[in-house]
Amino acid sequence: MTTPASKMRIDEQMEMAEAALRRGNWFESERCGQRGLEMARSAEEFTAMARICLLLQEARRLRLQAAFTAKKVFLLNEGIMEEIKVHAGCYVVEPPLVGADARRLRLAALRDEIPVAILCREPVNRAGLCPVVALGAVTVRTRIQPPKNPDKPTLSWIAAAIESLGDSAVESVDVGHDLDKQIDNVMAKLDAIPDHEGLHQLLMDLCERAAKGFVRLEPTIDPLEAELADEIDDSKQ
Repeated sequence: MTTPASKMRIDEQMEMAEAALRRGNWFESERCGQRGLEMARSAEEFTAMARICLLLQEARRLRLQAAFTAKKVFLLNEGIMEEIKVHAGCYVVEPPLVGADARRLRLAALRDEIPVAILCREPVNRAGLCPVVALGAVTVRTRIQPPKNPDKPTLSWIAAAIESLGDSAVESVDVGHDLDKQIDNVMAKLDAIPDHEGLHQLLMDLCERAAKGFVRLEPTIDPLEAELADEIDDSKQ
């Protein structure tokens, strides 16, 4: 249940995110927006969550735009992410480095306020497709056409790969779950792919629907669990 104090803290984070965005500080806006989103989810303030989604989407869109504007592509297949000097631009993380390395690089760039776009690719499979993966609270993976020149992936290929990865995350959301569970699932996927506008729009839509009120579905009971529960009840009698 939301208290006046918690609502005030959420509003403060939104105001700080808006002010930072107006100043052109996308990183501060993103940090404040993310804190506000998490606070609003904890308080089940779904209307506030929907508003924050717009702020986060815009801050991240501008950050990503700055990364692509740098027009630099870096291939990474060695090194310790925390020790790498990060520059503005697009990074393709490849074997033997993995998705966890790409995540560490992304977090380092956010910490240092450097605009980057980061994609992790895996070895091309037998079908000739290139798996791309993103790690966060959950793991998201999809398969796409590899770049024409594996040693020189283009900016357009990286952008399309990030979009495909996010689209895959959107399509995998189980609409059979309760709205709050869907919201949590999308938030987890945004933690892995924060640069996908479609995920922000989906989260905003779910939050707007949840704000109107919803009835949680009855939990599905496994027949074996129900049988064991009956046996326990019988033993107590």
